[in-house]
Amino acid sequence: MAKKDAPPRWDRKMQQRLARGEAAALGELYDRFASLVHGLAHRVLGDERAADGITREVFAHVWEHPETYDPKQGPLRTWVAGLTHRLAVQRLRATETAALAQGGVGSTEELERKVRHASVAARADYIVTSMPTPLRAALELAYFQRRDYRQTAADLGVTEDEARRRLRLGLQLLSTAHDAGAPGAPPGYGGAA
Repeated sequence: MAKKDAPPRWDRKMQQRLARGEAAALGELYDRFASLVHGLAHRVLGDERAADGITREVFAHVWEHPETYDPKQGPLRTWVAGLTHRLAVQRLRATETAALAQGGVGSTEELERKVRHASVAARADYIVTSMPTPLRAALELAYFQRRDYRQTAADLGVTEDEARRRLRLGLQLLSTAHDAGAPGAPPGYGGAA
């Protein structure tokens, strides 16, 4: 399994390899990020086939336009996540707007609410998967296993103060999923567009 936190050097080399048209580079990038891309697309769209389509679109875009990634703006992982989010939200809007135009039930306000909800959920997923392992482990114990900070501390083998710190920081990061230009959210990953 590939490391989640790719060093900037890897990002630059990958971009260079893609720009040279190295098919092996696309395969390596796909192996590293396909589950992230598919998961984010599925979270926004709620449809397996649509998520498959967005996954293909994202990697086609990366292959055809590797120069659009700027390593100075952040990690390649973040750029790919932002691209995925943008394409998935565009697809959701187009699909829902078409359904409304054909006499579907709902309104444009409901559509925007649905898009905002899907965007926040996708950003929250991205934040959780991107946060450092100690923070994620503490949140998973507290949320999924219903542990309080004392039990979390014992399970993780850390002090109670450290467990509280990890939980507080993890929740602070997660709370940014609602913010438009949130720290920890990918550039261009802020609004619902």
